[in-house]
Order: sequence, then C-alpha cells, then structure tokens
Amino acid sequence: MAMLSNLDLIRRVPLFSMLTVEQAQTIADGVVKRRYRRGEIIVEQGRKSDALFILLSGRARVITSDARGREVILAVLEAGDYLGEMSLIDNEPHSATVRAEVQTDVLVLGRNEFAVCLPDNSSLSYAILRGLVARLRNADRQIESLALLDVYGRVARALLDMAEDDEGRRVIRSKVSRQDLAKVVGASREMVSRVMKDLEERHLIETQENGWVVLTERLASQ
Repeated sequence: MAMLSNLDLIRRVPLFSMLTVEQAQTIADGVVKRRYRRGEIIVEQGRKSDALFILLSGRARVITSDARGREVILAVLEAGDYLGEMSLIDNEPHSATVRAEVQTDVLVLGRNEFAVCLPDNSSLSYAILRGLVARLRNADRQIESLALLDVYGRVARALLDMAEDDEGRRVIRSKVSRQDLAKVVGASREMVSRVMKDLEERHLIETQENGWVVLTERLASQ
C-alpha cells in the first residue's frame, strides 16, 4: 500500500471508477490512510464521524445492538466496500457499528471532499439519495427488531414508527390493520391481536372512535 499514490488507490476502488480525472484528483488530495487493529471500532452506532471509509484490505463487521448489548451482524465488509455514506448524505448518526474483524487498512474521505462528488442539494437526484438512505435506515431497524425483539417489542416499535406528533401526543391517524401489522413484525395475526389487546388493557395505547390510535409515553419505555 505504501508504494501506491492516493490517486492510484482511488482508481482501484470501484466506487470511484466513474469519476472524472479532476474529481479523482480532488478526492486523492483529500483522503488519508488509516489502519485499524482487529477488534477496533471504525464507526459507532448512534454517533457521527463526518467521513467516508473505503476498505483497502482486511475485513469488518457491520453490527447493530440493543440496550442489553445483544448484537446482530448486518453485513461483512471486505476490500472495495465502503461505509459512512448514509450519515454523510442525511447528516444523521450511524445506524450501526462497524468493527474491524482483522487488521484493516482504509482510506478516509472527509465530508467536504465527499460533497464534491454529490449532486447539488436542491436537485432531484439528491432528494432521491436522501430517500434511499431513509429506506436503508428503516430496513436496518426492521432487521434489528426481528432479530432482537420479541413480538411485544416489535409491535410496540412498529406502532411508534407509525405514529405522528399531535399536540404533544403520539397518534396514528388511521385504522391499524392487525393483518398488515402482523406482516410488518413477522408474526401471526392472532398473536398481534393478543398483543394489541394487552397493550390496550394496560393503557399503553387507546383506540378512539374515529379509528385513531393514541400511544402513551410509557409505551416507548416498554
């Protein structure tokens, strides 16, 4: 790796294969090389790093975890893969932790240099990028829920995700179909119906006459 220039390294990364010479040189001038030891965290769930990381060698795991420390492996990254792009596009914290599985060499590209390759913030393509990132974040949450939460927890999270703010309350402004909810959380309709009935009996949710569902603050802590 030390024998190659940054531009040579950039040209070897599939992500940058379509760049113009000028764009490639701008990125090459902005990247720095970094080495992570086995077990070292590259990015951490819930935090921002304001950088794009491109793996040159080694291997890393993409991991999400719950409050009790239980983990789910979402993906394994190898040379040529990259991470951190979602946070750079939507300016939100990382949705997962990435940890080096073996000694791993990466190129680190800062936010300003990364922005050179993005379309203008007001363009349709940029809006589509942000929409795709939002879908990916939702998919990560769904995988985490299916792997780490029981049916009660998955139903509660799904209800919270569906709810909107309404004068200080969390409200679902449409009838909640037990069948559709069952498909979302990966459980039977009968099981979801039992969970919903239990949540109502415990006054964690309230179904109003107009079909709206009001969530209590206690539901989020369940």
